[in-house]
Amino acid sequence: MNLSLLSRYAFFAFCVLFTLGSLPFLDHEWLGAFTLLGAVLSLIGIGDLLQKRHAVRRNYPILGNIRYLVEGIRPEIRQYLLEGDAEQLPFSRSQRSLVYSRAKNEGADKPFGTLSDVYQSGFEFISHSMRPAPLTDPCSFRVEIGGPQCRQPYSASLFNISAMSFGSLSANAIRALNEGAKLGDFYHDTGEGSISPYHREHGGDLVWELGSGYFGCRASDGRFDAERFAAQACTPQVKMIEIKLSQGAKPGHGGILPKHKITAEIASTRGIPMGEDCVSPSRHSAFSTPTELLQFIAQLRELSGGKPVGFKFCLGHPWEFMGIVKAMLETGILPDFIVVDGKEGGTGAAPLEFTDHLGVPLREGLLFVHNTLVGSNLRDKIKLGASGKIVSAFDIARVLAIGADWANSARGFMFAIGCIQSQSCHTNKCPTGVATQDPLRQRALVVEDKAQRVHNFHRNTLRALAEMLAAAGLDHPAQIDAKHLVQRMSATEIKLFAQQHVFLAPGELVSGEISGEFYERMWNMARADSFEPALA
Repeated sequence: MNLSLLSRYAFFAFCVLFTLGSLPFLDHEWLGAFTLLGAVLSLIGIGDLLQKRHAVRRNYPILGNIRYLVEGIRPEIRQYLLEGDAEQLPFSRSQRSLVYSRAKNEGADKPFGTLSDVYQSGFEFISHSMRPAPLTDPCSFRVEIGGPQCRQPYSASLFNISAMSFGSLSANAIRALNEGAKLGDFYHDTGEGSISPYHREHGGDLVWELGSGYFGCRASDGRFDAERFAAQACTPQVKMIEIKLSQGAKPGHGGILPKHKITAEIASTRGIPMGEDCVSPSRHSAFSTPTELLQFIAQLRELSGGKPVGFKFCLGHPWEFMGIVKAMLETGILPDFIVVDGKEGGTGAAPLEFTDHLGVPLREGLLFVHNTLVGSNLRDKIKLGASGKIVSAFDIARVLAIGADWANSARGFMFAIGCIQSQSCHTNKCPTGVATQDPLRQRALVVEDKAQRVHNFHRNTLRALAEMLAAAGLDHPAQIDAKHLVQRMSATEIKLFAQQHVFLAPGELVSGEISGEFYERMWNMARADSFEPALA
């Protein structure tokens, strides 16, 4: 017991005794600094003994603080000193380096061969042609969005900025992203935090995301205000309207903006009070059934002057999306586009259980949505976007091969404007000024420089995609499909994506002759009048 006490309190006792013992000798020139240090450490030790929150500090005064210091800097130590190039937590060093290089217009070429283990299960690649195609101008990689019920179709880039709200991101981050989108002729999704003055400043194309909080078109009771919506939606800068049903990192949870990040400006933009967390409801109040959702889409399309209207969601219960498709067939109302978000998507703040254990990953969700639209003869009328951990040309090719028409990226463009993956987005202490409302911190983000980096990253990524497609013998991204991509299944087996996945035939669901048991069962459970499953 005595030895235990000695190990726990020895250093504290030494600091106290040294401080008291050296006081009579302060006239020695070199001793004063050590006496001051001893006094400071002694006061820290006394504070550790008196505080009641941390048992380690009470049992190990002074020394116990080392534990919290090391814990505080652990992410940085791991990221810069210990983490391997291929460790994806959540993005690997090699992925981040690729974005940084392309954003700075530096060469991303690597010498001496791949660092990837090409014989490891899960390794993916695109097969090439013995007769490569001529290189296509990536500026031609556009997608026309707007179905038969749309009066103002929009020609979107194949690669765009995914939803990130002002409030979660700083004013300078929003400025840089939007100016970069303007320079590169691609769109900038506002996120559910509404359209801020910083989205308007440089005039880049906007997709207005409408979440369950209806920020920017919100009545005093928190419900949808049609008049306020029309006033913003009809402005020329807003190109499309996106209803957010859920997002990958926290499906079914709603949005969270901590109160310490809410400024008067954010409160004014969103139409919310200050001094309390801004929590978007987990469900919409404007509709409660698949049919009502489509009626809401039709209402927004009319209020916006006929602009493309769609929705974004992370797949959950399969029968719920199939219920929406059944409602499309019954009502004749179609969304112009659907964006599928994978559970690997990012967020500023969410419970760990949601980020780790809720939602369907992008590949499975996208394939299911694509198949359902094909099987109901609606795929040619509705465009599909994909978002969720997309930063490279191969990431884009991979989602195009299983059904997407275009891709969005959020964290990729955050890296382009300086994000270092410190994972402090929710603390208001972002070290690079990207995800903070601290005026001094965000001042470090120079808009003109970072806007050019956003433009560079977009342009260089699409050029890399054009080179990959040419190597595969393809002229345009629309030509890539599941037979062009390959995945290693084991040390001795590889399979084309076309061999791995089930692809429905056109009209298969509505014909009644459904080949897959899973799709047949889910289709029979789906209801147009409710998100609840039909009873067997």
